[in-house]
Amino acid sequence: MAFLVMLLVGLGFLVILPLILIKLVLGLIFLPFRLLGLVLRVVFGVTFGLVGLVFRLLFSGVGVILALLVVVGVALLVPLIPIVLIGVGLWLLVRSTARRPPPLRLSA
Repeated sequence: MAFLVMLLVGLGFLVILPLILIKLVLGLIFLPFRLLGLVLRVVFGVTFGLVGLVFRLLFSGVGVILALLVVVGVALLVPLIPIVLIGVGLWLLVRSTARRPPPLRLSA
C-alpha cells in the first residue's frame, strides 16, 4: 500500500513539476511587461482621473446651461402654440381648396 502511495506521489510530482517550471519561466518572461503595465496604469490612471474630473465638471456645466436654454425656449414657445395651430389650420384649408392640375397620363 505504501508503495502505491509513493508511486502516485512520484507520478503527480512528475506531472506538476513541469507545469510549475513553465509557469515560472512564463512569469519571468512577462515580468517586464507586467511592470510596464503597472507603471502606465499608475501614471495614466492619475492623469485620466484628473482629465475625467475636468471633463465631468465641464460637461455638467454645459448640461445645466442647455437645460436652462430648453426651459426658457419652452416657456417662450408655449404661448405661441394657439397661433401656430390657427396658421396650420388655415394653411391646410387653403391647400385643400386649391385647384390641382390633372395627373399626367402616359400613352403607349
